[in-house]
Parts: sequence; structure tokens; C-alpha cells
Amino acid sequence: MYVIFLMGLVSQTLLCMQKNSKIYVAGHKGLVGSAIIRNLIAAGYSNIIVRTSDELDLRNQQAVADFFESERPEYVFLAAAKVGGIHANNSYPAQFIYDNLAIQTNVIHEAWRHGVKKLLFLGSSCIYPRDCPQPIKEEYLLTAPLEKTNEAYAVAKIAGLKLCEYYNKQYGTNFIAVMPTNLYGPYDNFDLTTSHVLPALLYKICKAQRERKSTFEVWGTGSALREFLYVDDLADAVIFLMNTYNDNKIVNIGTGCDISIKDVVMLIKKVVGYDGDIVWNTSKPDGTPRKQLDVNFLTSLGWRAQVSLEDGLQRTLSWCYAHGIFD
Repeated sequence: MYVIFLMGLVSQTLLCMQKNSKIYVAGHKGLVGSAIIRNLIAAGYSNIIVRTSDELDLRNQQAVADFFESERPEYVFLAAAKVGGIHANNSYPAQFIYDNLAIQTNVIHEAWRHGVKKLLFLGSSCIYPRDCPQPIKEEYLLTAPLEKTNEAYAVAKIAGLKLCEYYNKQYGTNFIAVMPTNLYGPYDNFDLTTSHVLPALLYKICKAQRERKSTFEVWGTGSALREFLYVDDLADAVIFLMNTYNDNKIVNIGTGCDISIKDVVMLIKKVVGYDGDIVWNTSKPDGTPRKQLDVNFLTSLGWRAQVSLEDGLQRTLSWCYAHGIFD
């Protein structure tokens, strides 16, 4: 028994990233990838590989094969994706499904071909059915129809996590998949035509404050409930899972708490210092009434979110000012 226990410890240690392990972060310029890089460096990892999209088009099968052949990464964080809000997903569904399928397929396949020790694939909570019971458990995947407005993106992400599952089953790889809730933070997308709700609200309220507008309009009633996770918390979670988790079951990553859009707006007002009035345009839709992930499984593994929404918003705002986002 003692020998078996020691063998288990050795096996688990070998699965963990070492400080000099060769780690490839795909999508390092984005919201998620940049946070993973920050957290890896802070934790002392020193052998990190990155490529910009100009240097490596992940949709190009041969280019990806050549990259893996020359660099031989040991661990891969697959954070590269084509992302956007409802308008972008609705307007360019073919582009969203093609680009994401190509990126995922190429990276996952070459990771297997070149003996990557472990890969972590980042999905999205939009993979779950539109009318899921709340909070959303991992086992609700593929139990009902998806939300039509982002179906193309969701189908691609589901294909990615199933690729991980089936490569593990057929080839014995160690590829894991995680499903983050709504994210925000430094290097978020603040383009109002393609951004998600929280960065869009932050941008608009900051502009209203700078332009000294006395009122600010928000669509809907503010009653819809959403969950928000600071992106550096996500990065901490995925590094934790890369070092500790080895199973086919997907893992939800979130705070375990949701908040109404109305309360989000009031919190942003407080953080920004905007003292104008909010006008709720109730002729516009609220969207899905509630969208919260069940994170009990992740909690049972030993991880919890640490950054409060107010603290995360303040950090994001400071980053925005430092980078001239509202100029």
C-alpha cells in the first residue's frame, strides 16, 4: 500500500507543470490569455511560448503543425478564439464557427501528435442550453436547444471540449476542458459593436461621466441576473486545474454568485464616480432572465474566486485609464 501511495504521488508530481516547463499560451494578447501570462509569470514559470496571430495563424493547419514540430511545448493553454457579443455572433455566424473550429482542431490535434503532456481548453458558458435550470450544472450540457443568437460559437466550443474528451478516450491524452462564466478585466473588448455587457456598461458610463451628461440610458428593466468573474481569478483557476485536475468531466469556473444588471450599473456608477441619473429603456429586451454557473464541483476540488466585483471593477477601471481606453 505504501509503495502504491508513493507511486501515486510521483505520478501526480509528473503531471504538474514545473517552473521551467515549456508552456504555450495560445491567444496571449486577449482578455484570458494575457491574464494567464500574468499569473504564470507571477507564479515563477519562466519558459512561456507565445505567438501573435500575425506570426502564427492558428487556422492554418500546416503552420500549426510546423510550430509544434519546432517548439515542442509540454503544456498548452488553449485560450485563442474568435469572440464577440450578440451582434457580432448574429452577424457573422459562419466566420465564428469556421474560425473557432479550425483553431481548436489544429491545436488539439497537433498537441496529440507532438506528445503534449497536458492541454487545457477554454470553453464558454454559452455552450449550455438557453433555458437551463439555474444554477447551471456541468451535466446540463446537450440536454436542450442552445441560444440561437450565439449558436455558431457555442457549437464550435462544444466541438472543442468533445475533441478533448475523445482524444483522451482514443489516444490516452490528458486534455481537460473548463467553462468560465462572464469575464471582465484588463485587455477586455471595449468596442461597443462587439463587446459584452459589463465592458460596454463600464465604457458608456465612463464616457457619460467625462462628458458630464446628466442622464444615462440602459436597455431593459435591469432585472436580469448575471454572474461576473474577474479574469485574473480565472487565470488562477486554470493554472490550479492544470496542476491538479485530470479527468474528462468539464469544469465550471465562476464565483457562485449572480447580480442584477441594475445593481451592476449602480456599482459601476459608484466606482466611476458618476452622479447622473439612470434611464431604463424598458421597451428593450432584458435577455435571458438568469445565467449562473454551479461551481460546487470546482469548490470541491479546492478552488474559490477571491476578487469581489467592486474590487475587480476598480482594477479594470484603473487599467482603462492607464491605457487611454476612454480618450
